[in-house]
Parts: sequence; structure tokens; C-alpha cells
Amino acid sequence: MVLAIRSEFRKFFTTRMWWGMGLAVIVASLAFPALYAFIFTSDGMAEIGASAIPDAELASSVYTGGIQVAYLLTLAIGVLTIGSEYRHKTITGTFLATPKRAKVMLAKVISLLGIGALYGLASVIAAFTMGAIILNAKGHKVWPDASVGRSLALSLLVLGLWALIGLGIGILIPNQIAALFIAIGVAWIVEPLLSVLLATQEWGKGIVRFFPSSATNAVLGSAAQSGGGEAIPAFPWWGAALVLVAYAAIMAAVGTFLTLRRDVT
Repeated sequence: MVLAIRSEFRKFFTTRMWWGMGLAVIVASLAFPALYAFIFTSDGMAEIGASAIPDAELASSVYTGGIQVAYLLTLAIGVLTIGSEYRHKTITGTFLATPKRAKVMLAKVISLLGIGALYGLASVIAAFTMGAIILNAKGHKVWPDASVGRSLALSLLVLGLWALIGLGIGILIPNQIAALFIAIGVAWIVEPLLSVLLATQEWGKGIVRFFPSSATNAVLGSAAQSGGGEAIPAFPWWGAALVLVAYAAIMAAVGTFLTLRRDVT
């Protein structure tokens, strides 16, 4: 099992994709926290009463400002982990080297959690550094309380789980390009639009909080999701984390089941 996991890490880190994705994650984690920090601490926000935002909530919002882009990137990594093997026909060699397909899939799951956590660590360091500099310059507390550290730690979990969701999508849709477009399109465009539409209906508000992006926001500390002009009650952070775990577990389980039965020659 250790050799299979090591092989998955080697496949990823011997390509140019790892540093390209890493650079994108770091840039997003520098740019968005800086943007949010300037907006939330601006004179215009103070005029509309936004200055009343507690320092802990302000810091968490700033430090996790780039997570929406970061989880799209780890989603893409999950898709590419299996999609590139189908596209370049290396999946056959992988299964010949490790005939037990379940072991291969478990190795991919474990390696993706590690890769997601690694990118999450890079994201956290970049976001905290940039956000802390601006918040300190604006006279706000850099580390108000322990809830900020919890949000930063949970962002590592979030990125790893989104990578697993991408892995499941990549297996369900063997065409790498189609899988990428569908995964990112649904997460970035379709789901937000659907959330807004459902949030306008009383019966739909309870559904919206089960969406992956809503669960992600709740995990990272949002007290409510906004949509349709009204607040939508969110799960507590641990409940939202379980929602994401369920998505990742279902996608990984379905993907593993299909891989065990699919002819890859």
C-alpha cells in the first residue's frame, strides 16, 4: 500500500501541473484576501455600518477569501488525477503494476487528501500573511481568538475533500476535457445560480445548505448564506463538514465501484 501511495505522489509531482496549480493557488490566496481586507476595512463599509463586524469574523472572512478559487483548483486536480490516466492510456499500466484496483483507488484517495492539504497549507500561509499585513495596518486584530485558527485548519480539510469530489467526477466521466468543463461549470456557475433561484422559495432554502459550496462556506465560519435577499440558515461547521465528507465519500465510493467493473483496455 505504501508503494502504491508513493507512486501516486510521484505521478503528480513529476509533472509541471503541480507547480502550475500551486502558483495559481498562491496567487488567488494573496489577491482575494487583500481585496476583501481593503473592502471590509474601507471608509465606505464603515459608513453603512460594516465596521461593526466582530474582529474574529472579519479576520476569518479575509483569511479564507481565496478559498472559492482554491477549491475549484483542487477539484480540477482531482479530475486530472484519474482523467489524465484515461486520456493518456496509462491507467492500464497502473492496474498491471497494481492488479488490485481497490488498492489503486485507495492510494489515489489518500494521496489526494495529502495533496489537497499541501495546497491548503500554501493557501493558508499566503492568505494569512497578506491578510494580516493589511488588517494590522488598518488597526484590526490579526488573531482575535481561536475561531480564526479553526477556520484556517478547516480550510485544509475543505480543499482535500473537494479534490476527492473531483476524483469521483473524473471516474464518472472518463473524458478528461468533458469532466473538467462539467465539474468546474457546475461548481462555479450552475450551482450558484441554482442556489439563488432556490433561495427565493421557502421550501428551497433548506435544500441550498446541502450544496457543496454552501457547506464549504458554513465550514469556514459563515453564520448564514445569503440568497434571494434573505438569510439562509446554515449548518454548524461540523454539520457542514459532514455534508462535504458525504459528497466526497459517495463520489469516491461510486468511482471505485465503477473502476472495479470497467474495462480499461
